Amino acid sequence: MISSNDFRPGVSIVLDGSVWRVLEFLHVKPGKGSAFVRTKLKNVQSGSVMEKTFRAGETVPQATLEKSTMQHTYKEGDEFVFMDMETYEEGRLTRAQIGDRVKYLKEGMEAEVIRWGDQVLGVELPKSVVLEIVQTDPGLKGDTATGGSKPATLETGAVVMVPLFISQGERIKVDTQEDKYISRE
Repeated sequence: MISSNDFRPGVSIVLDGSVWRVLEFLHVKPGKGSAFVRTKLKNVQSGSVMEKTFRAGETVPQATLEKSTMQHTYKEGDEFVFMDMETYEEGRLTRAQIGDRVKYLKEGMEAEVIRWGDQVLGVELPKSVVLEIVQTDPGLKGDTATGGSKPATLETGAVVMVPLFISQGERIKVDTQEDKYISRE
């Protein structure tokens, strides 16, 4: 159990059988009446956001989330097979469980799998990944980094905007959080 006075951004709580993460909180002490905590919560499973007010000192169950490092070994049908790096057990995750970051997932890549009990809540990929460009328009002589950008398809199927001088077959570093080109490798 956790008190509403201890809410901070990133704290996970259980409400109505779902895991919610605190995005924002504000302790309010009105001149008349009792204090309360106004929060903005995000449902970890569905992604929906709601605002909820708690009495000061009210306790709610805290969600115990476990992170384990797993390696993506291969894809079978619509499922992605992961191997736990400590126990060497295999587990299967669907595209919905991994989320929209699946476009950067490559065989052999390690990721943090977040679980609440037996339920997988999500997968955190590394902040940046190095991938090869399989298709982009050819660069022209004189193209510079500040001259503009063009779309490039990566080996995992993701499409990111890259500078004009980048050509097909090059390896680039991509920010997986913001879907942005970082640098050439």
